[in-house]
Amino acid sequence: MAQVPQRFFDALAVRTWCGLSLRALGRAREEIDAINVYPVADGDTGTNLYLTVESAAAAVEAVFAAHEVDAGAGDAEDRDEEDGPSLADAVGAMAHGALIGARGNSGTILAQLLRGMAQVLSARGDSPHTGGSGLRSALRHAAESARNAVARPVEGTVLTVASAAADAADGAGDDCAEVARAAYEGARAALAATPGQLPVLERAGVVDAGGHGLVTVLAALVETCTGRPPETGAVLHARVEHDDADPAVECAAAGDGEDGPAFEVIYLLEAEDAAVARLRQRLDALGDSLVVVGGDGLWNVHVHVDDAGAAVEAGVEAGRPYRIRITHFGHGDVHTTGAERPPRERAQRAVVAVVPGEGLAELYAGAGATTLLARPGEPPASGELVQAVRRAHAREVVLLPNDAELRHTAAAAAEQARAEGVRVALIPTRSAVQGIAALAVHEAGRRFDEDVVAMTSAAGATRHAEVTVAERQSWTTAGICQAGDVLGLIDGDVAVIGPDVSRVAATVLDRMLSAGGELVTLVLGDEAPQDVADQLEARVREAYLAVDTVVYRGGRQGALLLVGVE
Repeated sequence: MAQVPQRFFDALAVRTWCGLSLRALGRAREEIDAINVYPVADGDTGTNLYLTVESAAAAVEAVFAAHEVDAGAGDAEDRDEEDGPSLADAVGAMAHGALIGARGNSGTILAQLLRGMAQVLSARGDSPHTGGSGLRSALRHAAESARNAVARPVEGTVLTVASAAADAADGAGDDCAEVARAAYEGARAALAATPGQLPVLERAGVVDAGGHGLVTVLAALVETCTGRPPETGAVLHARVEHDDADPAVECAAAGDGEDGPAFEVIYLLEAEDAAVARLRQRLDALGDSLVVVGGDGLWNVHVHVDDAGAAVEAGVEAGRPYRIRITHFGHGDVHTTGAERPPRERAQRAVVAVVPGEGLAELYAGAGATTLLARPGEPPASGELVQAVRRAHAREVVLLPNDAELRHTAAAAAEQARAEGVRVALIPTRSAVQGIAALAVHEAGRRFDEDVVAMTSAAGATRHAEVTVAERQSWTTAGICQAGDVLGLIDGDVAVIGPDVSRVAATVLDRMLSAGGELVTLVLGDEAPQDVADQLEARVREAYLAVDTVVYRGGRQGALLLVGVE
């Protein structure tokens, strides 16, 4: 469906661009994966780019949703005339979402490209939009910042394609559509030339996979600015003419990474600039394909190494690494090992759960579940859920999203897992305490359908609540709250607003138990007052006969307190 042409680039254009890019990468993902031979022929560049943009798009949608809530809280005469967030807010969210969701070498570079654009567009202050000159400057800064983020830039890669896009945009006019078209055409021409710049691509008879992905994203930018996709299509020749062996066979054999490092290590890092500069030097000495992107205290680190532990330890010395992902490439000695060791037998059934804190992750894992940690403000993408299902390595999987906002993401992941031959049942748990109730009645020995029904029933019979602190002034179902107010949410709706954590928690608990209950589950976050649990346990013991209470430590889970009543 054609989009409304954009005469300028504003927050709505950012939202549209993210959505179109995500759909385009979804269509091109398998083709991009198939031509991925550099820096490692691991066949996941398209998937990584998709997951990176998915995270960026989700962050932009969250900004628009938050703006709608804030607009509803103000008086009509005090509301801004604009219908959405500012350009700076939208591009900032896009860049942050891409940063925390970046996957793989190309995804990390794309995150820096988006961050580079955001730095220029955000610098325009309160301006609601920019024209072609602003977009042109953003593309130039994006290309330069991405190149600077790579320890050892290589021509014939996505970096070359990004530079060519910026060069072509420099010669365009001041209309956003002209700039977008020029950048796309320049990138497309550069992509076609990549096999002549990088021998591994020439031997495989393919263009660069990361560059292909960037051209796809720029095609979405053209559609955003003109209302229609480029007439030439996204990429005409993912493969180049090759007279020798089958390109598919060559792709498997041509990667320079055949004798390269064994592991890909990726993590988010909270650290100061000076510490990151030292980290770059240390990781560059440990391995290759080093890309460190980000700033303002938050970084995404990507490197290929033989000693994964040393790469993580370097991050610990620099600051606080988290969301650590270590992937074995499966070349070299791994083939020998795989030949000698039979593949791990699939389990019959597993439970996969999204959990909001380290404490709950330990609790769920102790009960036998495969967990995916969702840190505050960083919801997992559907691809991460699919990867968790794969890690469970079972024929049947029960999926617990434990968050109402993740229901559609979990449904998409379940569909993909089913397409891979896994039988998946999605239980729409809206809180981790509902997941605890479901897990408590899980029995792997009974029939799958019976197990799912029992778990669903247990989750549905558990009312859930949370106590948290308001980040901004907002209109709620209990009235208008101010930043810093303590909020008590019952079944997802704000029911109590107050100044004190203990009193709000007690009020929430009384309201939940007024309808009856047999078991109260309390999950304390790191920032909750230490005596809250003791006070609530005493309250239940004194006021509600025959009601038991269990307390868990949830760690850094976002909410001060989670409450479940069964």
